[in-house]
Amino acid sequence: MSDESTKPLRVADADELDSVITNHDLVLVDCYTNGCALCQAIEPVVGNVARATDATVVMVNPGDDISLVERYDIRSVPTLLLFEDGELVGRMADGFQGTEAVIQFVEGTKGE
Repeated sequence: MSDESTKPLRVADADELDSVITNHDLVLVDCYTNGCALCQAIEPVVGNVARATDATVVMVNPGDDISLVERYDIRSVPTLLLFEDGELVGRMADGFQGTEAVIQFVEGTKGE
């Protein structure tokens, strides 16, 4: 497994995010903002998820591209979005979640 697939990718805007979603089968997107304590706390969790699952994990700050807020109806951060084959198949916006909960979210949503 390449090192790139075991670390979350950081993307700057909707175009970069769309490219990752298009080019990978399973993508977990961590929507965060700078200065958000819960976002900082969940960052190592999504890193663990990147190593433990087949998902490509991407981090994006929707404040840097406000179109993402509307497109994905982001009302709070952190918000985790799960895409399979380019389609949004899951959303987790319940504040901080531990590694096991996020892995279950990723693996439990696949193929449904």
